[in-house]
Amino acid sequence: MGINFDDIKKKAQDTLSKNSDKVEQGLDKASGFAKSKFGDKADKIDDVTKKAKDALHKQTGESGEQGGQSGPSGPSGPSGPSGPSGQ
Repeated sequence: MGINFDDIKKKAQDTLSKNSDKVEQGLDKASGFAKSKFGDKADKIDDVTKKAKDALHKQTGESGEQGGQSGPSGPSGPSGPSGPSGQ
């Protein structure tokens, strides 16, 4: 009896899809905490947070484009449970 990785992947994607707003909130919280400890690296932290959110949207099948090129200026950016601004 082996491990069915396709089944595990599908369950993970389903869970992410159902809870993507909570995952984004967690990313924003982690970003805010990291910036409070390493404020001089805020641009890099914002960049990594944006990449993580893009990867989340790609995995869940959502359109992850959240607006302009500049990242969020604080722990909570322009994204939220209401979805992308282009809808």
